[in-house]
Amino acid sequence: MAHPAKEETIILVKEIFRTYLKERNQRQTPERFMVLEEIYKSDGHFDADDIFFNMKNAGTRVSRATVYNTLELLVECGLVLRQQFGKNQYYYERAYAYQQHDHLICKECGVVIEFCDPRILEIQNMMEEIHDFSVSGHSLHLFGTCNDTEACERRKKEGDKIKSIKKTAE
Repeated sequence: MAHPAKEETIILVKEIFRTYLKERNQRQTPERFMVLEEIYKSDGHFDADDIFFNMKNAGTRVSRATVYNTLELLVECGLVLRQQFGKNQYYYERAYAYQQHDHLICKECGVVIEFCDPRILEIQNMMEEIHDFSVSGHSLHLFGTCNDTEACERRKKEGDKIKSIKKTAE
C-alpha cells in the first residue's frame, strides 16, 4: 500500500495529465495512466526500460512503444524530468511534488548522488534579481569521480545502472 501523500500526488498528477491530453486532443488511454502511476510509485531515476519491465513483471500489458511515447508526453506536460548523465541514454524522474535537487555524477561507476543545498536557491533568486529574469527551473550536474575507489569499483562491476544516493546539505 502506497503512502497516503503519494496516493494524493498520484490522483493530482492523473488529473493534470488528463487535462493536458484533453487540451491537445490526445487519447486518454488506461495504459498511459498506468505508466504515469508506475512512475509516481517509483523513487529516484529510471529509464524507459525500467518502467517497461516493472510493469511487465507486475503483469501489466503495455508495449515498450507506449512507455516511450507516454514518457515524451509526460516530459512535455512537466510531470516528468528527463536527464542525461553524460551518456547517450536518458533517465527520468518525477517532477511534481518532488523536492528540487541537483546531481553529483561519477564518470567511472555512474553513481548519481542527489543533493539539496538551499544556497543554490539563494543564488538562483539573486540571479533573478540582478538580471531581471524569472527562472522556471534549473539543472545542475557536477561530474567527477568517487573518492571511495573500492565502492566505485564494486559499483562498476554491478553494471551500468544509475544508483541514486540522496544527501541534503545541513
